Amino acid sequence: MRCPYCGNDDTQVKDSRPTEDSNSIRRRRICPSCGGRFTTFERVQLRELMVVKKSGRRVPFDRDKLARSVNTALRKRDVEPERVERMISGVVRQLESLGDGEITSDQIGEIVMEGLKGLDDVAFVRFASVYKNFSAADDFRSFLTELDDDDRRKPNRDD
Repeated sequence: MRCPYCGNDDTQVKDSRPTEDSNSIRRRRICPSCGGRFTTFERVQLRELMVVKKSGRRVPFDRDKLARSVNTALRKRDVEPERVERMISGVVRQLESLGDGEITSDQIGEIVMEGLKGLDDVAFVRFASVYKNFSAADDFRSFLTELDDDDRRKPNRDD
Protein backbone atom coordinates (compact mmCIF):
# COMPACT_ATOMS: atom_id res chain seq x y z
CA MET A 1 0.00 0.00 0.00
CA ARG A 2 1.39 3.37 -1.00
CA CYS A 3 1.92 5.98 1.74
CA PRO A 4 -0.50 8.90 1.24
CA TYR A 5 2.06 11.31 2.70
CA CYS A 6 5.33 10.57 0.89
CA GLY A 7 4.31 8.06 -1.82
CA ASN A 8 6.58 5.27 -0.55
CA ASP A 9 5.40 1.86 -1.83
CA ASP A 10 6.63 -0.06 1.21
CA THR A 11 4.29 0.46 4.19
CA GLN A 12 3.89 -1.89 7.14
CA VAL A 13 0.72 -3.19 8.77
CA LYS A 14 0.83 -2.58 12.53
CA ASP A 15 -2.66 -3.75 13.46
CA SER A 16 -5.53 -5.57 11.72
CA ARG A 17 -9.04 -6.15 13.01
CA PRO A 18 -12.51 -6.68 11.59
CA THR A 19 -14.86 -3.73 11.45
CA GLU A 20 -17.96 -3.74 13.65
CA ASP A 21 -20.12 -5.21 10.89
CA SER A 22 -17.43 -7.82 10.04
CA ASN A 23 -17.74 -6.95 6.35
CA SER A 24 -14.24 -5.53 6.08
CA ILE A 25 -10.82 -5.52 7.72
CA ARG A 26 -9.42 -2.33 9.22
CA ARG A 27 -5.64 -2.11 8.93
CA ARG A 28 -3.48 0.43 10.77
CA ARG A 29 -0.36 1.13 8.71
CA ILE A 30 2.90 3.01 9.17
CA CYS A 31 5.39 4.24 6.58
CA PRO A 32 8.99 3.40 7.53
CA SER A 33 10.22 6.20 5.27
CA CYS A 34 8.36 9.22 6.70
CA GLY A 35 6.75 7.73 9.83
CA GLY A 36 3.25 8.60 8.61
CA ARG A 37 0.37 6.55 10.05
CA PHE A 38 -2.88 5.85 8.24
CA THR A 39 -5.77 3.40 8.13
CA THR A 40 -6.95 1.26 5.21
CA PHE A 41 -10.01 -0.93 4.81
CA GLU A 42 -10.16 -4.20 2.91
CA ARG A 43 -13.53 -5.53 1.66
CA VAL A 44 -14.57 -8.70 -0.10
CA GLN A 45 -15.59 -8.15 -3.70
CA LEU A 46 -17.59 -11.04 -5.10
CA ARG A 47 -17.36 -9.93 -8.70
CA GLU A 48 -16.34 -7.03 -10.86
CA LEU A 49 -19.47 -5.00 -11.56
CA MET A 50 -19.93 -2.74 -14.55
CA VAL A 51 -22.51 0.03 -14.49
CA VAL A 52 -24.45 0.70 -17.68
CA LYS A 53 -25.25 4.41 -17.70
CA LYS A 54 -28.38 5.88 -19.31
CA SER A 55 -26.20 6.96 -22.24
CA GLY A 56 -25.14 3.34 -22.78
CA ARG A 57 -21.60 3.98 -21.57
CA ARG A 58 -20.13 1.29 -19.29
CA VAL A 59 -18.03 2.20 -16.25
CA PRO A 60 -16.70 0.12 -13.34
CA PHE A 61 -18.88 0.18 -10.24
CA ASP A 62 -17.44 2.54 -7.62
CA ARG A 63 -18.48 1.85 -4.02
CA ASP A 64 -17.00 5.18 -2.92
CA LYS A 65 -19.19 7.06 -5.40
CA LEU A 66 -22.23 5.23 -4.01
CA ALA A 67 -21.17 6.16 -0.46
CA ARG A 68 -20.71 9.82 -1.45
CA SER A 69 -24.21 9.93 -2.98
CA VAL A 70 -25.78 8.37 0.10
CA ASN A 71 -23.85 10.65 2.46
CA THR A 72 -24.86 13.70 0.42
CA ALA A 73 -28.51 12.74 0.80
CA LEU A 74 -27.93 12.21 4.54
CA ARG A 75 -26.05 15.50 5.08
CA LYS A 76 -27.07 17.13 8.37
CA ARG A 77 -29.36 14.22 9.23
CA ASP A 78 -28.99 12.42 12.56
CA VAL A 79 -28.25 8.88 11.36
CA GLU A 80 -25.51 6.76 12.94
CA PRO A 81 -22.58 6.13 10.58
CA GLU A 82 -22.75 2.38 11.35
CA ARG A 83 -26.33 2.22 10.03
CA VAL A 84 -25.27 4.10 6.89
CA GLU A 85 -22.34 1.73 6.34
CA ARG A 86 -24.61 -1.31 6.83
CA MET A 87 -27.08 0.10 4.30
CA ILE A 88 -24.31 0.75 1.74
CA SER A 89 -22.87 -2.75 2.26
CA GLY A 90 -26.38 -4.18 1.84
CA VAL A 91 -26.84 -2.30 -1.43
CA VAL A 92 -23.50 -3.60 -2.73
CA ARG A 93 -24.39 -7.19 -1.72
CA GLN A 94 -27.75 -6.88 -3.49
CA LEU A 95 -26.05 -5.60 -6.64
CA GLU A 96 -23.47 -8.39 -6.56
CA SER A 97 -26.16 -11.01 -6.07
CA LEU A 98 -28.19 -9.92 -9.10
CA GLY A 99 -26.29 -12.57 -11.03
CA ASP A 100 -25.05 -10.40 -13.85
CA GLY A 101 -21.75 -8.56 -14.06
CA GLU A 102 -23.57 -5.57 -15.55
CA ILE A 103 -26.05 -3.43 -13.67
CA THR A 104 -27.91 -0.36 -14.80
CA SER A 105 -27.74 2.97 -13.05
CA ASP A 106 -31.53 2.66 -12.67
CA GLN A 107 -31.13 -0.59 -10.72
CA ILE A 108 -28.64 1.09 -8.40
CA GLY A 109 -30.93 4.09 -7.92
CA GLU A 110 -33.95 1.95 -7.05
CA ILE A 111 -32.03 -0.19 -4.54
CA VAL A 112 -30.48 2.90 -2.91
CA MET A 113 -33.91 4.54 -2.67
CA GLU A 114 -35.27 1.46 -0.90
CA GLY A 115 -32.35 1.51 1.53
CA LEU A 116 -32.74 5.21 2.27
CA LYS A 117 -36.49 4.83 2.72
CA GLY A 118 -35.79 2.57 5.69
CA LEU A 119 -33.05 4.83 7.02
CA ASP A 120 -34.32 8.42 6.79
CA ASP A 121 -37.37 9.90 5.05
CA VAL A 122 -35.74 13.26 4.29
CA ALA A 123 -32.64 11.64 2.79
CA PHE A 124 -34.91 9.37 0.77
CA VAL A 125 -36.72 12.37 -0.77
CA ARG A 126 -33.44 14.23 -1.33
CA PHE A 127 -31.94 11.27 -3.18
CA ALA A 128 -35.15 10.73 -5.17
CA SER A 129 -35.19 14.38 -6.23
CA VAL A 130 -31.77 14.00 -7.85
CA TYR A 131 -32.28 10.44 -9.12
CA LYS A 132 -35.65 11.23 -10.67
CA ASN A 133 -34.42 14.66 -11.84
CA PHE A 134 -37.09 16.83 -10.18
CA SER A 135 -37.21 20.27 -11.76
CA ALA A 136 -40.14 21.94 -9.99
CA ALA A 137 -42.04 21.90 -6.71
CA ASP A 138 -44.86 20.00 -8.43
CA ASP A 139 -42.44 17.11 -9.01
CA PHE A 140 -41.95 16.87 -5.23
CA ARG A 141 -45.69 17.12 -4.60
CA SER A 142 -46.60 14.35 -7.03
CA PHE A 143 -43.76 12.12 -5.75
CA LEU A 144 -44.88 12.55 -2.13
CA THR A 145 -48.52 11.97 -3.08
CA GLU A 146 -47.52 8.78 -4.91
CA LEU A 147 -45.46 7.72 -1.90
CA ASP A 148 -48.37 8.40 0.45
CA ASP A 149 -50.72 6.39 -1.81
CA ASP A 150 -48.24 3.46 -1.80
CA ASP A 151 -48.08 3.56 2.01
CA ARG A 152 -51.88 3.46 2.26
CA ARG A 153 -52.06 0.40 -0.01
CA LYS A 154 -49.59 -1.58 2.10
CA PRO A 155 -51.22 -3.80 4.72
CA ASN A 156 -50.62 -2.68 8.30
CA ARG A 157 -48.31 -5.14 10.08
CA ASP A 158 -50.12 -4.54 13.37
CA ASP A 159 -53.41 -5.93 12.00
